[in-house]
Amino acid sequence: MKHTISVIVENKFGVLARVSGLFSSRGYNIESLAVGMTQDPKISRMTIMVKGDDRILEQVIKQLSKLIDVIEVKDFKQGSYVGSELALLKISCASKNRTEIMEIANVFQAKIVDIGHESIIIQITGSGEKVDALVQLLEPFGILEMASTGMVAMLRGLTERNNENVHEYET
Repeated sequence: MKHTISVIVENKFGVLARVSGLFSSRGYNIESLAVGMTQDPKISRMTIMVKGDDRILEQVIKQLSKLIDVIEVKDFKQGSYVGSELALLKISCASKNRTEIMEIANVFQAKIVDIGHESIIIQITGSGEKVDALVQLLEPFGILEMASTGMVAMLRGLTERNNENVHEYET
């Protein structure tokens, strides 16, 4: 089972290394990791996707909560948050295929961000399943390059503390 964990940390040198080191030292694999500043430049949010059962999730959350510079750790339950990924796909594109590739991108509400003589770059945002579906449809044309952010997520509603579907662990 995939879990989405939000980790609020102080925006300091070495915090990302400590968090990722915690996962590797315990043999847990990070499915995706996105990190960025919040509205407060002294604070960053890490959105971590991890696979495992509830026991593994509980261990991960407890260990994260013990790290220096970690302010808050939250497990986002399915349906209680809004999440999105961003991917850029460079597709091999002869002029005879250009229209078909653009139509496929349009169905997925993806944007064409660059067109060259032999390639086209498409930007897509949405769920991992949406990104994967577009990738599958474009594979026959030849994916030359792909870059993806991993998921970023935010709780629904006005305040995070009022959401009953969240396990919150403050340090």
